[in-house]
Amino acid sequence: MTGSDTPANRRSELRLSKANVGADRPYAEKIMKKLINKNLTKFQWKVLKVTVNIPLGETRTYKWVAQKVGSPKAVRAVGQALRRNPYPMIIPCHRVIKQDGSLGGYAGGSSERKAELLAIEKEIKTNSN
Repeated sequence: MTGSDTPANRRSELRLSKANVGADRPYAEKIMKKLINKNLTKFQWKVLKVTVNIPLGETRTYKWVAQKVGSPKAVRAVGQALRRNPYPMIIPCHRVIKQDGSLGGYAGGSSERKAELLAIEKEIKTNSN
């Protein structure tokens, strides 16, 4: 673990993510508009646009995302698009998991970090009710 990769810093990043994606949709939308200039394909853009709307503390499958973007058989392509997510703490690709419930990869780091983010989000969601 590096000096900046501590549990406290991860919690701070997650709270920033919650504020940016969950409570401040206009900010997330501004980021999404800037993505148009990031050399993303139309398909990648669609995947990220669907992913940004997954609620805090919830998960969806790669298959679900593929269906939402109109390409139900493009499950692996969804994973590749999420791997290229330029803003993983703003566009919550960690909320997308495999059909069998296992985590899959994470553009923002390891699968352990993905699991930690999901656990913290569930805790935040539970405590905010």
